[in-house]
Amino acid sequence: MPVKLRLQRHGKKGKPFFWIVAADARSKRDGKFLDKLGIYNPNTNPATIELDVDGAVKWLENGAQPTDTARAILSYKGVLLKKHLAGGVKKGALTEEEAEKKFEAWLEEKEAKIAAKKDNLTKEEQEARKKALDAEKEVSAKREAEAKEAEAAAAAEAEGAAVTEEGEPEANVEKEVDQETAEEAKTEEKKG
Repeated sequence: MPVKLRLQRHGKKGKPFFWIVAADARSKRDGKFLDKLGIYNPNTNPATIELDVDGAVKWLENGAQPTDTARAILSYKGVLLKKHLAGGVKKGALTEEEAEKKFEAWLEEKEAKIAAKKDNLTKEEQEARKKALDAEKEVSAKREAEAKEAEAAAAAEAEGAAVTEEGEPEANVEKEVDQETAEEAKTEEKKG
């Protein structure tokens, strides 16, 4: 029976969540499996991967073939390196302790890279929030300035209206006199 290490999809539409399983190659994608080795959640940044490294190495040593995506995940978590080191131990090129030291050193380096990526992501997120906040402050400052200008203009118009109201009777009298003289001139022209 050919065994494959592959992903089995779970989750909802648009939010996939995968189990990493050892399954018969002839079974359906989401069908029966032999062993669950871990989980893979691509929805987080960086992706969340929990994996039974020793179990995966055991399956690989027994002849299980990983799919392309599963191989990438196993490589990312160090399963293929651990299998390679175990092969070196079997051949006598390394001792068990040396292989463990190399694997632990690789794991520490990998964890440092992941932590650095998480730090960069949080810094970028904080910078983006700060830029958005600064932009909002700038927009609100412009709105406040425009509101003050509008209030000042309204106050100036109100003062101008008060002045014209006080001067309006004189202006109305002058307008009435002008209108009367214009009417008299028209009637004279008609007569003459």
